[in-house]
Amino acid sequence: MIKKRVAVLISGRGSNMMALVEAAQAPDYPAEIALVVSNAPDAAGLGGARRAGIETAIVDHRAFGADREDFERALDAKLHAHRIELVCLAGFMRLLTPWFVTQWSGRLLNIHPSLLPLFKGLDTHRRAIEAGAERHGATVHFVVPEMDSGPIIVQDAVPIIAGDTEETLAARVLEVEHRIYPQALRLVAEGRVTLASAGHDALSR
Repeated sequence: MIKKRVAVLISGRGSNMMALVEAAQAPDYPAEIALVVSNAPDAAGLGGARRAGIETAIVDHRAFGADREDFERALDAKLHAHRIELVCLAGFMRLLTPWFVTQWSGRLLNIHPSLLPLFKGLDTHRRAIEAGAERHGATVHFVVPEMDSGPIIVQDAVPIIAGDTEETLAARVLEVEHRIYPQALRLVAEGRVTLASAGHDALSR
């Protein structure tokens, strides 16, 4: 089996990155995590990646000032230098420009802590509780220029329980994230879901 070479982009602890790393250790998994890149030199997830034997790189956005595309061109060059085929965003706290998204169209995945299209953006757990939602969850989707709007690959839900706080709900949703991100990457790496088919053939639970 020729495995797809995947880069994971992180800004923090990288728990979803580690879920992908662990899944990719299975012999029959169709992707390998070949590179972990952070825009934050002190991201805790870099240590986890190194302990797992994965090559890491830092592209510090602060070195590029306000020029987001300049930062992304440096990031893009790093990805190409490592022959990356698919990119997974995992707590990567940078809004990507249309230029970068277009370069990686159909090969760029993100995980978002809500049942998209509900609660795009930040503070999803608080907003779900305040809205009186009965269910909440996580979604893996292809990235398009509009934030949190790309075709859905996989999503799964948990119930919102009376007395839930942002923290208790976030913890249950995180378990969902760690389960569905490897599942979504498998579908894309195997060619079973593409940008054109996603949203129609998406796996929902």
